[in-house]
Amino acid sequence: MGRLGLVMCDAAMSFMWVWAGALVKLLVYDALGLGHRPGGEALKMALVVGYMFLFAWLGHVTRGGAYNPLTVLSYAFSGGPEGFLFTALGRIPAQVIGSATGVRFIKQTFPSIGHGPRLSIDIHRGAWTEGFLTFMIVMASLMLKKKDPGSFFMKTWISSIFKLALNVLGSDLTGGIMNPASAFAWAYARGDHITLDQLIVYWFAPIQATLLAVWTFGLLTEPKSKVQKAEENKVKSE
Repeated sequence: MGRLGLVMCDAAMSFMWVWAGALVKLLVYDALGLGHRPGGEALKMALVVGYMFLFAWLGHVTRGGAYNPLTVLSYAFSGGPEGFLFTALGRIPAQVIGSATGVRFIKQTFPSIGHGPRLSIDIHRGAWTEGFLTFMIVMASLMLKKKDPGSFFMKTWISSIFKLALNVLGSDLTGGIMNPASAFAWAYARGDHITLDQLIVYWFAPIQATLLAVWTFGLLTEPKSKVQKAEENKVKSE
């Protein structure tokens, strides 16, 4: 897939991602009326894991399509400047546009759907929360990509459960969204997309955390130098 195709794929997946979350909410809370009852929460989690598998499969068949700027940034930070520029100037804007378009159609179709994630704590704790959650999910994604537990199913299962757990952990504080494009889309629909809270908590902190996670992962998995390998071989031979 060429670069233009990848950009279009990112926009489409971002559009579908916000719709998937909205449809789950409509089914559990409105259509079935389960609300926050245990059965409703269990069904919601099962559906979330289900559509995470769907999007993981879409990313696989499109050879890199993504709906989250943090996903493409984590790989761009590991590459050269050319890849970073393509991500920053092409893929991320496409994801933002796709998410914003999706939310716009959601609000037009289902006006009572809600307002998306909101910050319920002060800006500093919000930034730390989104930063921590982002750091953890990026580290997990990089480890799964490198280690490969053995199959697409197992890798996706671990990633989905981990993402869901982190989302629940941060849901009452920042929404636990860990996706700047989706956060921007809902904020744009509300008209508060250029506030300091939005920029620091949902953009600046997650991007910094992604960079820190990539750096930490590289430090922990740094390949052994020739000198270290020579010393190890010498010890083994003795």
